[in-house]
Amino acid sequence: MTLKTRLSVLLLSTPALLFVVVGGLMGNVLTPRGDEAFTHLRVFDDVVTLVLGNYVEEVKIDRAMEGALKGLAEGLDPDSAYLNPQQVAEIQSGAALPDGDVGLELTRQYYLRVIAARDDSPAAKAGLQTGDYVRGINGKPTRDMSVFEGSRLLRGQPGSKVTLTVIRGNAAEPHEVSLVREKPAATIVSGRSVSPEVGYVRVSSFRTGVVEQLKKQVADLARAGAKSVIIDVRHTAEGPFENGIAAARLFVKSGTLAMKGGREHDQKEGKDPKAKDQKAKTTGAEKIPVPQAAGRETMAAQAGDGAIDLPVQVLVTSGTSGAAEIFAAALDGNKRADLVGEHTLGRAGIQKLVKLPESRGLWLTYARYLTPSGEAIHGKGLKPDVEIEDVDVTEFGAAPTSDADPILDAALARIAKKAA
Repeated sequence: MTLKTRLSVLLLSTPALLFVVVGGLMGNVLTPRGDEAFTHLRVFDDVVTLVLGNYVEEVKIDRAMEGALKGLAEGLDPDSAYLNPQQVAEIQSGAALPDGDVGLELTRQYYLRVIAARDDSPAAKAGLQTGDYVRGINGKPTRDMSVFEGSRLLRGQPGSKVTLTVIRGNAAEPHEVSLVREKPAATIVSGRSVSPEVGYVRVSSFRTGVVEQLKKQVADLARAGAKSVIIDVRHTAEGPFENGIAAARLFVKSGTLAMKGGREHDQKEGKDPKAKDQKAKTTGAEKIPVPQAAGRETMAAQAGDGAIDLPVQVLVTSGTSGAAEIFAAALDGNKRADLVGEHTLGRAGIQKLVKLPESRGLWLTYARYLTPSGEAIHGKGLKPDVEIEDVDVTEFGAAPTSDADPILDAALARIAKKAA
């Protein structure tokens, strides 16, 4: 390898090495297993040298390093991402995203994958469902696209169009789905009676307004004679995490609603923080401002909470995510509700921008919400009290094979059993 090439590798690999160091700081690889971390750095250097010197074709160094950085971020969790200078600038500008969207929440599994489509959104009307793979957005492949990037590509001015390439199940041929972006509807909670004494409330999003709308719907059903209520957050994945806690306050009078956890290894293992800081100084990592969330923050019910005292059943699926999971965990953990349905997704991580050299950045999960008992939601999800599979996903364009709703039926049976 020529001197010029080696210098190029050094310059381009510096952000990657710093990225690994940041990962070490956030993931406890500098202590107590620092030697292991630096062994991986040496292996990384060897791989770069071998690839550039021996690959069958001349390697474009910048492209290879960008791929390495994206791979490092992708290995953390679906919501963490390596950001290019343009993406960093967009975040730092503080500019609001366009009002129009298609109603999709995404995760990542090889390609971008649908967590859920919001009720009555363009995506829902087009038939997109939990588990669909989005393999392209406006012709751009999502194989190397982060959730951060994909979610922003879906946003735009109301009335503008976006085309998705979608694969469902084991289908061999993708479907091209053209969607017109819309401004989300203001109504996100609806209700109806499913029996003389049971009310049903559908929460399609935890956006602003969810608390007021949820409170009103339950009150209306109670006045109509409901003695218990079913709250449906199946395929609900939209809204700030804080709104899930705020909604839970309506039902929980006392106790812990949720916890917010960050790095706790120093406290758990009794490590000396000064020793860690000393080792970090040898790497240059102290030059990178990393968001800290050490320890745990507890969010508890307050005076005036728990205004709704009706017995509750909460319906969940694998498309239940984010604020909806935090809401469900708060009610379940305080014995205010049973969870009925499928294991939830497990998406409750909090991200922040960590700036890197050359105007690049890392969108990093640095903390996560926990259940009232301190169990992780992020990456694990919630196990329902009554496990019932959702109806099978239909083929594109096919009518539903049945009007059956086994999850709702199971909740109604549970209410009847408790009332007996």
